[in-house]
Amino acid sequence: MLKRPLQQDNALLADIERARSEPDQLHIWWLGQSGFLLQHNGRYLLFDPYLSDSLTTKYADTDKPHTRISERVIEPARLTRLDVVTSSHNHTDHLDADTLLPLLTANPALQMVIPEANRVFVANRLGTDMNWPVGLTDGETATVGGFVFHGVPAAHNEVERDEAGRPKFMGFVVEAGPYKVYHSGDTLWYDGIVDLLRPFQVDIAFLPINGNKPERRVAGNLNPDEAARLGRAIGAKLVIPHHYDLFAFNTADPADFIRACKDYQTPYRVMQLGEGIVV
Repeated sequence: MLKRPLQQDNALLADIERARSEPDQLHIWWLGQSGFLLQHNGRYLLFDPYLSDSLTTKYADTDKPHTRISERVIEPARLTRLDVVTSSHNHTDHLDADTLLPLLTANPALQMVIPEANRVFVANRLGTDMNWPVGLTDGETATVGGFVFHGVPAAHNEVERDEAGRPKFMGFVVEAGPYKVYHSGDTLWYDGIVDLLRPFQVDIAFLPINGNKPERRVAGNLNPDEAARLGRAIGAKLVIPHHYDLFAFNTADPADFIRACKDYQTPYRVMQLGEGIVV
């Protein structure tokens, strides 16, 4: 039995529409895996959406099946009014053509923020103009769709750079009005990450918890304990876990994250699929 989202399809869309009556607050919905939809002041930002079954189909007849354990929250074509979408790196659950192309059709003015190092790959995968995405490298800032983006390197499993020294895996600190939100992308804890993030005084940190297990034969992430410790170390006012409850072979138990947050006195919120919260 697949996990059912708390809100799905029409119910989710109704909640997103209701939030438009509260433009001064920050609204957040978890869409599964590392996908989060943010709304502030009538603007919509979608982090790293994966809303298809492309990986399940791709790996169906292999020795590494991507078996779903949760239902899809919504079809991507039903998400409209979007201003910005991100891809933190080139792995398909963060750069999925079967998700992004329907989003582009439904949102013709949609802008996209990516690591500059990945520009050619992104444009080729999506079949878009090479100049369309907004590319960032570490230390760079850009205002896109009413949001201010700051580039932060990510280690998946290392801080890998292209020949020009630009990181291929990134996170983004985003200013949405008075709120500062950090979306890690996929990352491990690396030397210097705390010093990079702490000055931002992050309000909300979205951190992965699925861990780093070589037997999975995929690049790893923070585990529940590390995510709780990192959130505390950077001074985040709220830590929300992600990158679990999608594929059976690459997940984690959020109860372990909750226990770690209590141990480290890290402020946290575990969201249910499709759930919306207000900051």
